[in-house]
Amino acid sequence: MSDLTWLVPLPVVLPLTGAGLALALWRHARAQRVISLVALSLTLVASFGLLVQSDSAPLIVDVGGWSAPVGIDLVADRLSSLMLAISSVVTLVVLIYSLAQGVADGDEETPVAIYHPSYLVLCAGIAIAFLSGDLFNLYVGFEVLLAASYVLITLTGTAERIRSGTIYIVVALLSSVIFLLAIGLTYAATGTVNMAQLALRLPEIDPGVSFALQLLLLLAFGIKAAIFPLSAWLPDSYPTAPAPVTAVFAGLLTKVGVYAIIRVQTLMFPGGRADDLLMWAALATMLVGILGAVAQNDIKRLLSFTLVSHIGFMIFGISLSSEAGMAAAIFYVVHHITVQTTLFLVAGLIERRGGSTSLDQLGGLAKIAPLLAVLFFVPAMSLAGVPPFSGFLGKIGLLQAGVAAGTPMTYVLVGGGVVTSLLTMYALIKAWNKAFWQTAPANVPDRHLPRGMVGSAAALALVGVGLTVVAGPLYAYTERAAHDLRDRTGYIEAVLPAGGRGSGVSQNVQRAAPAPAAPAPAGSAPAGSADRAAAIPAGEATP
Repeated sequence: MSDLTWLVPLPVVLPLTGAGLALALWRHARAQRVISLVALSLTLVASFGLLVQSDSAPLIVDVGGWSAPVGIDLVADRLSSLMLAISSVVTLVVLIYSLAQGVADGDEETPVAIYHPSYLVLCAGIAIAFLSGDLFNLYVGFEVLLAASYVLITLTGTAERIRSGTIYIVVALLSSVIFLLAIGLTYAATGTVNMAQLALRLPEIDPGVSFALQLLLLLAFGIKAAIFPLSAWLPDSYPTAPAPVTAVFAGLLTKVGVYAIIRVQTLMFPGGRADDLLMWAALATMLVGILGAVAQNDIKRLLSFTLVSHIGFMIFGISLSSEAGMAAAIFYVVHHITVQTTLFLVAGLIERRGGSTSLDQLGGLAKIAPLLAVLFFVPAMSLAGVPPFSGFLGKIGLLQAGVAAGTPMTYVLVGGGVVTSLLTMYALIKAWNKAFWQTAPANVPDRHLPRGMVGSAAALALVGVGLTVVAGPLYAYTERAAHDLRDRTGYIEAVLPAGGRGSGVSQNVQRAAPAPAAPAPAGSAPAGSADRAAAIPAGEATP
């Protein structure tokens, strides 16, 4: 039993505690800023502690002392800990950026009385979603972050933000209703919503019912992840919000949906029945998204379409149902969270310095703000997949996994990925040339860029470059995470150990590749029965 399981709930508890304190001190702007910084800084430390500790075995906490499958479990395995770590980095950097913007603007764009509690609740919701060990708690995590996002996306209450926020809210509520329906039907069919127990029970129900449940969950998560044709809402919703809000939305919210797809596909539905559907969705998402980006003449909308397009790369890796594809997809998620957030922060700086995000009204920024040109160019080239940046490494991993699969559809996906990368480079180079190199308009405002905003954007850009530097160890980590996802044994036995009790670390699971299985003798139990037996308390009937 590890004595570090107390780290597991901290990414949830710390932001929620900070949100309560910030709300109580709503009249004291400086106190709210300090509380937010301290809460997210401590969350960052706790998240990296989980990243280190979960590399040996999953960390489990039974909320309220009620063990699974009756109680609610928070599970920190390799995947969830990695997602928590990168999200903690991003949310802290975006907070610093927003504080600098608020000070420079007199908090006109981010009213502190509303902004800080909502932002911290959003961070807590993201952590709940990543750590959840059951479907209903995953739903709660989604609803917590969505409730906070409703406030953040409509800050200042302008007509344009209310309109775009309304679209966002309606779509989010629709996906939540579908998700809740799927949870109810799953419980009716299996008698549980604990994901580890569902991994054991779903193979025992009617295959048609199981596939219908899988499709319902994929539909709900597909809306949240902005997978085509469920992505039309995103380009109209994100660009109108304040720059920090747009950045954290673009970097993280869609990735929570991608995370949910990874978890459900690998743990609950590992047979690959929906792989063909996901492949077609990945291809359409990549191509339609990037064609939309090419047609844009506004930086924020262009980046919103590239966000949709590159979700397709992640779904590409998931749809391969191989360790190589899953490892590349996880690596690409980490890369994309960092790079996409950086680009939206820089877009906020461009709007501040140039007075607009319309490419027709920008120009000459390379001369008057050379650091800004570098801050846009580096993450843009990483997103386009130019070597040696992390985007290139992630895409090479995905393409290699697709070629290794060797089916006609995977070769089509490989071709679609190459075309998407080339069009991404074209769209971003066009934007860079227009904003930074074309002749500057006569009415460019001479606005000072606050050092805090520039410094935080530069820090996140350096994190993106750092992903390239540590690509070897990071990719090895994602390969271990992919092996865990494909094997499932470690997760199931950690959540449902023998005897049905056990908060903490799985005691008997070795984090090594399994030995090749010997051929089963005639009359032996079907595959998977040993896993089910290990998770069932002595003397109890099979679920």
